[in-house]
Amino acid sequence: MSIGILGKKLGMSQFFDDQGRAVPVTLIEAGPCRVTQLKTSETDGYSSVQIGYGFSREKLFNKPSQGHLAKSGDQLLRHLREYRVDEFGDLTLGTQITVGTFEVGQKVDVSGDTMGRGFSGYQKRHGFSRGPMSHGSKNHREPGSTGAGTTPGRIYPGKRMAGRYGGKKITTRGLTIIKVDSDHNLLVVKGSVPGKPGSLLNIRPAKRVGSKSTQGGK
Repeated sequence: MSIGILGKKLGMSQFFDDQGRAVPVTLIEAGPCRVTQLKTSETDGYSSVQIGYGFSREKLFNKPSQGHLAKSGDQLLRHLREYRVDEFGDLTLGTQITVGTFEVGQKVDVSGDTMGRGFSGYQKRHGFSRGPMSHGSKNHREPGSTGAGTTPGRIYPGKRMAGRYGGKKITTRGLTIIKVDSDHNLLVVKGSVPGKPGSLLNIRPAKRVGSKSTQGGK
């Protein structure tokens, strides 16, 4: 059963291992989350566990949302996520999910939205090299040729050009948990995770154990 937990990024720091080496880490305030719904094949066509995180004001929820969340507890939760499962185990409606479900040395996959950078140029968005900076040059940060004129007479889809950069969901895989602090609901993971401090993160047990990789794009 691969149940994850929701949290927010606090920022980055460093952690010293037994050999005295500085290891870059990310501090994540994870949970506590509450099980808000148990979906079964008979009622919904598939089995999953829905959890909620982050308290919010009543005025921000419509009546159906309030009625849905009232079945599992009194407090209204802002963020909801589902996890597909084969069996529920000891999970019931209203069960609290905390960082205690993770352990030091465990591999996790962390998903979140990258920092939005707005409309960005070729160098920042794709890492293109710039043109000459000498006097008279008018090609400092321009794209250069984008294709032939008469044939095909258009720009092919997928051409790397200036445009909106960042603000997309990516998953950083295979991060190692360095420390678990149940008293303060903290997870310390090795390396960086998507997003800026305060952004929402989805932390799940790693699907595959191996080298770190990312999914998503610019």
